[in-house]
Amino acid sequence: MDFFKYRNKLKAEKGRLLISEPYLPDPNFERTIILLCENNEEGSFGFVLNKPSLANVSEVMDDIKEYNRPAMVGGPVQQDTLHYIHRWPSLEDSVEIAPGIFWGGNFEKLLFLLDTKQMAHKDIKFFLGYSGWTGGQLAEELEQDSWIVSDLVSEDLVFDTEPEAMWKKTLTIMGGRFSVYSNYPKDPRLN
Repeated sequence: MDFFKYRNKLKAEKGRLLISEPYLPDPNFERTIILLCENNEEGSFGFVLNKPSLANVSEVMDDIKEYNRPAMVGGPVQQDTLHYIHRWPSLEDSVEIAPGIFWGGNFEKLLFLLDTKQMAHKDIKFFLGYSGWTGGQLAEELEQDSWIVSDLVSEDLVFDTEPEAMWKKTLTIMGGRFSVYSNYPKDPRLN
């Protein structure tokens, strides 16, 4: 089997991670980890977990005060929209994406929880935009070996891992040949 053409056996499904191959040529997705929130015949979408923007959430959203963490760049689609994932199971109207990881929910209640410090800032991630694929597009990219699929999703990885360490940590956790990928230099000429 060709080392670089290993086909990941896992299917891209809601709650799984898409991990960019070491030399994915699209700069929007270089060394990214995407939490896949939906994947069906009509299309797919998710959020890049490890790409901080230059703006803090409080600078982007007036309603969210004293949140001095950067908004993440969720992807190249509709970067003028704000989305969020969290680990607050009782937030009304939220959707569980993976065990202990929820998307969306009642925004007014979320603001109240943040303002009253019932929800810690480390328990939520905000995203500018999202990553999206039309029907069949993600399957085609998987066939071209652009992505590795992982089901090793955890709250710790999503909320507690520093963005710059997430890509390497995810591949290391997967073990085997993926551990080797985790040590590839960003610039292959440095190898």
